[in-house]
Amino acid sequence: MVGTLFGLGIGPGDPELITVKAFRKLKESPVIAYPKKQKGSKSYAQRIIDVYFLPNEKELLGLVFPMTKDQNLLGRKWSETVEKVWEKLQEGKDVAFVTEGDPLLYSTFIHMMRLMQERHPEVPIEVVPGISSINGAASRLGIPLADGDEHVAIVPARDDYETMKKVIEDNDCVIFIKVAKVIDLMLKVLRELDLLHKASVITKVTSDEEIIWRVEELDGAELEYLTLMVVRK
Repeated sequence: MVGTLFGLGIGPGDPELITVKAFRKLKESPVIAYPKKQKGSKSYAQRIIDVYFLPNEKELLGLVFPMTKDQNLLGRKWSETVEKVWEKLQEGKDVAFVTEGDPLLYSTFIHMMRLMQERHPEVPIEVVPGISSINGAASRLGIPLADGDEHVAIVPARDDYETMKKVIEDNDCVIFIKVAKVIDLMLKVLRELDLLHKASVITKVTSDEEIIWRVEELDGAELEYLTLMVVRK
């Protein structure tokens, strides 16, 4: 019998923000798959779940997802990654693939799920939703994301001034993810719209490494990847 692949959302950073169901699936699954850094340090997702297991209690399957736009390299690495998970599943073992936030919201699990369905359609797949960094940021910052008929947007920040400006103009609240690489452009947009005082920036929300930044001091700053911006007009 083929094992089940679980996509488990394990929250934005605080280990206590894992749902009861995700916790149960973690405990029941003999194999835990997680995104692994190439240099050997623990991944963010791995650190979240570490508090729940004793050493050697689970079979841990670290999966490297290269940060590159080389499609040939990506295709080869993703193929290797899916087959590593398939090896465990065909042994009849359930595999819990953990991801920070929610598995179906800007997550590596989305691609894993699609490729597994394409190559091994006999594999049962279940998804357990998780609390996203967006929800975590709203809570930590005390900012309502939407009320009544207001519009809220979740947008990957990119180097496109006019598009970023229009998104802010067209919505009551915008959550920009992946904002670190274009922080100077975003600050320029906010200043033009006179909305700098309406923006909040937070890194590794709810974790013990969380940083809430003073937005007006971020010009030229080098921020970590897990940083988002909330603009609430």
